[in-house]
Amino acid sequence: MATPSAWIARSAGFLARAAVPCAILAAGWFGFEWIADEIDKPPPPAAKEVFLRTRVELIEATDYPVVVRTNAVVQAHNPVTLAAEVTGKVARVSPSFLTGAYFSDGEVLVEIDPRDYQTALSIARSELAASQSALKLAELNEERKLRLIEDNAVSQAEVDGASATREQAEADVELAKTRVVQAELNLERTRVVAPFDGRVRTNLVGVGQIAAVNSPLGEVFAVDFAEVRLPISGEQRRYLDLPEFPDDPPVRATLRDAIGGSNDHVWDAEIVRTEGVLDADSRDVVAIARVDDPFGRQTSRPPLRIGQPVTAAIEGQTLNNVVALPRGAVRELDKIVLVDRSDQTLLSMNIEPVWSDSEHVVVPAEVIPEGKWLATTPMPYTPEGSRVEIIPEASPAAESEGGAGIAQSSTDAGASGVAN
Repeated sequence: MATPSAWIARSAGFLARAAVPCAILAAGWFGFEWIADEIDKPPPPAAKEVFLRTRVELIEATDYPVVVRTNAVVQAHNPVTLAAEVTGKVARVSPSFLTGAYFSDGEVLVEIDPRDYQTALSIARSELAASQSALKLAELNEERKLRLIEDNAVSQAEVDGASATREQAEADVELAKTRVVQAELNLERTRVVAPFDGRVRTNLVGVGQIAAVNSPLGEVFAVDFAEVRLPISGEQRRYLDLPEFPDDPPVRATLRDAIGGSNDHVWDAEIVRTEGVLDADSRDVVAIARVDDPFGRQTSRPPLRIGQPVTAAIEGQTLNNVVALPRGAVRELDKIVLVDRSDQTLLSMNIEPVWSDSEHVVVPAEVIPEGKWLATTPMPYTPEGSRVEIIPEASPAAESEGGAGIAQSSTDAGASGVAN
C-alpha cells in the first residue's frame, strides 16, 4: 500500500502534466474571444460626385469669307511642236534649243543647210531676168507691128500674133517672179525661228540629221504665263463668282506646292475663264487660272514648273451672320454639344452646315440657342441635362512649364476667366 507521500508525488506529477494543455486551451479560448469581438470602425466617407469634364468656347456670330480649296497641275501656255518646212541636212542647232533652255522671240534655233535653196533662188532670179528680156522684146515687136499696120505693111493677123506674144511674155514674167518669191521663202525656211519667248521641253534633232518636211524638231512652250486647270465641284460653285464672259472680272487665287517639303511660298494667280463643258466623270467645272512669270525670270520667287502639282485656294463669297464651329467640336458629322452657361448642363443638337472646310463647320447663327457655350472636348457619352465640369484654359506660365491645367470645380470655373 502506497504511503501518503508517494500518493502526493504522483498527484503532483499528474497536475504538472495536465497544466500545460489546459493553459494552451485557455489561451486559445481567450484569443478567439478577443478576435471575435466586434471592432468599432469609422464609417466610410461619402462618395464624391463626379462630373463630365470639358473645355468650352464662346459662340459668336461673325462674317465668314469662304475659301474654296482644290488641287491641280500646272500646264504650259501655248505648247508648240516645231517642225521643218523644208528638207535638208541640219547644219546648226542653237544652244538655246537644248532641253530646258530659254530662248527669245525671233531667235534662230535650228539651221538647215541652205546651199540647195540658195542655188534654187539664183536659178529663179535668172529665169526672171530671161522672162523680163523676152517681155521687152515682145513689147518692141508689138509696137513695130502697130506702126506698120498703119501703112498697110503688115496684116492684122501679124499684129494680133505680136500682141499675144507680148501677153505670154508678161505671164512668164509674173510666173518667174512667183518662183523667185517661193525660192526666197524656202531659203528663209532653212532657219527655224522662235515664234515667242519660251523654253524647250524636248529637243528631237541634232547636227547632221536629215530633216524632212513636217518632221518634228522639238517641243517648246511660252514662258510669259502658265495655266492651271482647277476642278470646282457643284457645291463649291455656289460660293464662287467665276468669270463666264470676256468682260467678267477675274477671281483671285493662291497656289502652293503640293509635293514639296515646305508650303511657305505662295504664287498669285487669277481665274480668267472657265471651260464650257462639265467633266464627264465628276461633273466638275474646270476654271482656268493664269500665273504670270511662272519661272521667276522677272521676280525673285521660286519657279513654278510645268507639271507641278499644286493646291489652290480661291477667294469666294462672304457668309454673313454665321457661326464658324471648330471642326474638332463637331461629332458624327452633324452633331454638336452645348453647355448652358447658367447651370452648366449639356444640350446636344444636330446641325445643317452651309459650308465646311478642313478647319471649320459653318452654320447660320440663328440656329444656335442663346446663352450657350460650345463643348470642345471629346466625351464618350453626353447625357442630356447632365452637369459638366468646365476645364479652365491653361495660363501662359503653366503652358511654358508644360502644365496642362488642373481641373477645378464648377464654382471655380466661374472664376477661371470663362466668358459669359
